[in-house]
Amino acid sequence: MDYDVKEPYDCQLLYFTSSSCLQGEKGIVFIGEENGNPNVYYKNFPTGSVARLSDNQEGVLKSYVYFNGNENGLGKASVCLDQSKEKVYYLQGRLLCCADLNGNIRVLNEIPQGQVTAFMHVSHDGSRLCVPTTDARALEDVHKPGPATLRPDYDIDARIQQEGLSSWLRVYNTESGEQVLCQQVPKAWITHVQFHPQNREWILYNHEWPSFCGIRRMWLWDGKCHRALRSIDQGRGIHDWVCHEMWSEEGRSVIYHGQYAGGRYFVGRIIPETGETAEIALPENYISYGHFTVSKDGLLVSDGYFREENSIAADSEGASGDSEARWISVQKPDWEKGTIRWIPVEKHNSSWKTQDEHPHPIFSPDGRRVYYTTDAAGRREVRSCRVPDSDCFDN
Repeated sequence: MDYDVKEPYDCQLLYFTSSSCLQGEKGIVFIGEENGNPNVYYKNFPTGSVARLSDNQEGVLKSYVYFNGNENGLGKASVCLDQSKEKVYYLQGRLLCCADLNGNIRVLNEIPQGQVTAFMHVSHDGSRLCVPTTDARALEDVHKPGPATLRPDYDIDARIQQEGLSSWLRVYNTESGEQVLCQQVPKAWITHVQFHPQNREWILYNHEWPSFCGIRRMWLWDGKCHRALRSIDQGRGIHDWVCHEMWSEEGRSVIYHGQYAGGRYFVGRIIPETGETAEIALPENYISYGHFTVSKDGLLVSDGYFREENSIAADSEGASGDSEARWISVQKPDWEKGTIRWIPVEKHNSSWKTQDEHPHPIFSPDGRRVYYTTDAAGRREVRSCRVPDSDCFDN
């Protein structure tokens, strides 16, 4: 079967907090974009057929990452997949929509006016959908000539703190569309949310681009209270950079990565129930920005950091055509020993020129394959590669 997605238009994976893969080898859901209009598509692996699931002709919705979008388009950041029930959720303007694999679209609810959105997430049982929203003032005055991903020229977190703006964790019943939770989080800009893999009452969330990132980035709503997850201890400080938190497959721990203030990059793991924290420093020359996601077996995959010997160091942002973040690599961490084994798998060679060209690699549900986005051929495509056999990590 052909596991890649190469169409006569730009294609990309859904954001990595939501898998793009259906169970088994049935197919993959992706975002395709023609003439500035993104839509949701489904590729059936056995037949090779591609079907469009959404019906958007109004451009890109203004939201987190797509700051320069408009008020009525499709929310590229909003698209998320319920693997088990084979349904896709997304925003069309303020309309919260659900589509099945036959392209039947149902409107569940409407996001309140005066709010902007970010990455959504569906619970493991498919019964709940979390939509983070923020006072629209946070992203006012962004519009200017340029791509939808053009970033504001002011400090968004500072505006939120100074003006007392809020975010909300909004949870919807996926059958009735009823809003069943509206949890206000004052002075926060929430952009990433994830239900616990086994407990829909727990929601992992973030404060985006915050001051004192070392302690303000990662949070857990446990149905009763909000808990900051990373504490200051054993070399961890408030000025560290922390990013891209996600649940491990079974939900026992949270995986994340970052950089110590003035120091090395690291990958970390926190067990929320105990607070136990382990962070593994990366090699000193692993400085090219990337992402990490985790498999059901505890392996990690990254689109950055790994560096070939004798290559020229990249800038630490890793977000330009000069980035040295060129490899899809798989890692086996030993959290107790504080070591990590890196296996380069293949070069993605994506340009990183905007959010859409970030590879954002994910594992297939069985953990045997990795999917990622790349524009190495000039147009965005979804490609795949095999995960190395387990004995590769023991050599």
